[in-house]
This record gives sequence, C-alpha cells and structure tokens, in this order.
Amino acid sequence: MFNYNILTKPSFTINKKTIDSIFKSIFNIVDIIQKWTLNIVFLDDDSIQNLNKNYRNIDTSTDVLSFHYFDDFSQLQAEDIAWEIILSENKIKIQAIEYSLGEEKEFYKLIIHSVLHILWFDHELDNDYLIMQDLEDKIWKEVFWN
Repeated sequence: MFNYNILTKPSFTINKKTIDSIFKSIFNIVDIIQKWTLNIVFLDDDSIQNLNKNYRNIDTSTDVLSFHYFDDFSQLQAEDIAWEIILSENKIKIQAIEYSLGEEKEFYKLIIHSVLHILWFDHELDNDYLIMQDLEDKIWKEVFWN
C-alpha cells in the first residue's frame, strides 16, 4: 500500500481513516505494486484549467487531474513521490450537489477514480470503461458497505 500526503486541505471535511480504507481496498483489489507516495492537492478552477491546458491541451477546468511522474516505478522507494492528484474544490462542491453524494463522498469517488488512472486503468474504450467501472464499484462497496 502506498503513502500519501494531503498538501492543501479543502473547506469540507475529509476523514483520514476513510482515505486509508480506500487505499487499502485499492491495494487489495488491484494487483499492481503500490509502494510509493502520492500527493493530494486542491486548487482553484483557474489553476486546474491552466494545468489541463499545459499537460493535456484541453483549455477548460476539470474536477481532477492525475499525474504519474515515472514510467518505470521499479527502482522507487516508498518515500518517493511518484503520483499526484490535483482536485478542484469548486467542482467537487458542484458535483456533490449534482450527484447528491455530498462533498466528502464526491471527493472519495474522485480519489478512487484518479488512483485507478494512475495505476494505468483507462475508460477510452467501452471494454476498458467496464473494467474500470467494475473496479470502482468493488472498491466503493468494500469501503462504504462493509
């Protein structure tokens, strides 16, 4: 299981034990080595839009961006920062209302989704979408229904 740092705190409540449970569930369900450190950062919409434009050539704000800083993780140590998740606090608040989840659970949903992206899962093709959705559902159920 990997370590994580929350570099900026949101205005809504997040529970460290729930985040730990999410990462433990991902570790148990996804058979990919996960021993490095992940940074979690909250930014404003303008900053996320700028990152999205610079790194993805998409000139719009988004709810979350996931970055991995290495193509080969084999030589990294547990304390090495290998991943980063950048979240829009504003988008989380908007989507929390839209999806009736609340801000905290919308954040958890985005963390699960983002970590799966970092672990090389994608949803561009229909089959890949189904695989990723199935993993998200399994992780969600393990964390919130047990």
